Amino acid sequence: MGFSKAGGSVLASTLALTMAVAPVMQSETMVEAATKVKLNKTEVDLVVGKSTKIKLKGAKAVKFESSDKKIAKVTKSGKIKAKKAGSCTIKVYDSEGNVYKCKVTVTKKGQKTTDYGDIDLGGMEIIIRDWWSPEDPGDPTNDYEEALNDYHEEIMKKYNFKIKQVAISDWGSCIQDFIEYTALGGDDQNFVFTLRDDPALTNAMYNGLMYDLSTLDCLDFSSEKFTRNMLHDKYSVGNSVYACYAGISEPREGVFFNKKVLKEAGIDPDDIYEAQKNGTWTWDMFEELMDKCQRDTDGDGVDDVYGLAVSDSYIVAPAVFSNGGSFIKKDKNGKFVNNVKSDETMEALKWSIDILEKYADHRPEDAYWDYYIEDFGSGQSAFCIDQEYQATGSGRLFYDYDLDLGFVMFPKGPSAKNCVSLWTNNPSVIPACYDAERAWKIAFAWNLWTEPVKGYEDYNEYAIHALQMSHLDERAISETIPMMSDPKYGKVYYHDMVPGTHLGADLSWNIKPGTDLKELVKECKATWDAYIDEVNKQIK
Repeated sequence: MGFSKAGGSVLASTLALTMAVAPVMQSETMVEAATKVKLNKTEVDLVVGKSTKIKLKGAKAVKFESSDKKIAKVTKSGKIKAKKAGSCTIKVYDSEGNVYKCKVTVTKKGQKTTDYGDIDLGGMEIIIRDWWSPEDPGDPTNDYEEALNDYHEEIMKKYNFKIKQVAISDWGSCIQDFIEYTALGGDDQNFVFTLRDDPALTNAMYNGLMYDLSTLDCLDFSSEKFTRNMLHDKYSVGNSVYACYAGISEPREGVFFNKKVLKEAGIDPDDIYEAQKNGTWTWDMFEELMDKCQRDTDGDGVDDVYGLAVSDSYIVAPAVFSNGGSFIKKDKNGKFVNNVKSDETMEALKWSIDILEKYADHRPEDAYWDYYIEDFGSGQSAFCIDQEYQATGSGRLFYDYDLDLGFVMFPKGPSAKNCVSLWTNNPSVIPACYDAERAWKIAFAWNLWTEPVKGYEDYNEYAIHALQMSHLDERAISETIPMMSDPKYGKVYYHDMVPGTHLGADLSWNIKPGTDLKELVKECKATWDAYIDEVNKQIK
């Protein structure tokens, strides 16, 4: 199965971590190194069907967990059984909550690992072309960046190539630049284009402008650096893969809370973190807390502290996915399906309207759409729904306010098992105008470039950045941000992949107090059905 093409296919994916901040938090690997507790095995190679056992020495193991049960399962006693070819990580927890890891590589019976020791790329120069990286990244500023730099120098020398990452396009022009470059046959430069999610990129995929990465045997999409974000699944049809991302996912929509406002209402902010930790952070709990916070403090009969500050449409997507719903999904054949009228989605849309009416319907007359920023920042509202980066870095929405700021994942709805983190990573692609040998060499170099640095496999640039550049509290940084990058909670979505559809204009911008939901969804479904039918015609 694949897309109808004019010719060619795709590659891809993302960025090496380049945060200029020191990892001062205690990481999982730091915990292990600082104690005498350790696993008897930290790396295991197994053939499909075979088993082995790992043990924790120096402490009692209370839990064993596999990052991918389809590749390898692990029992309560630590017995690992290989299921299918690929790689995953077995996590072992002690009674103190420390984590110890064992990397498991599973191969098919008779399968040989490819030896790339004799590869020479002949001095090939490659550019990872994105829309944010500076021409001069500067000198390393911490141990991680030193190690990353040394690793990059080592692989470039060993395999005889040069690679750099730099912004050539900007956010608005990057996709059109890729389309024009590829459609015109490219040039003598060797690019990996790192782009952004947009229906225009999907059109480029349908029209054969992106190289099929599944044909390049130097890329293993069962490896953890890909399975921990699953972007390649989003850009896949059948066995073909047209874009990917290497590394952890960026934390996105969540719930900020003003700890001072909560304490004044008699609420312990740590109770929210505990609920998130034990799986009881729900819509019902969220409403109970907003009820307690929304009150008349000066006795004039009018509430002056509110439960929620939000730009109305921002609640829609996290509410829907946190309830197990979606807007557009894929079936087993790779076809798009309109899911806007599913029970889970409709329940979440109704709940969103109800929440906006109860707790966020206090926008001043003639106020701008972003009034909620000052509303939350000044302490008039207890909670705010927005993206994590809005509190990280000078100039962001909440950074310049003097807030004691908490942050948790969006609470789960009644139809969901877990909280959900919506993943939006930057897809990287190889132009389909490159021939097979050239594409393979570019992919080979890029794959090496994006490998985790030994000793820093769990380095989370987003947590480190938040630690150095935000007012978020310690538990937001050490608990919430890592959870939002954990595959257990992460989800990719497809409503931004159907050309012609627009979640905002067609649906979420119209979700507000008093919305006639039945009529809105009816119109939205009819509009999307037509676009979905058109797209599905291009999928064989």
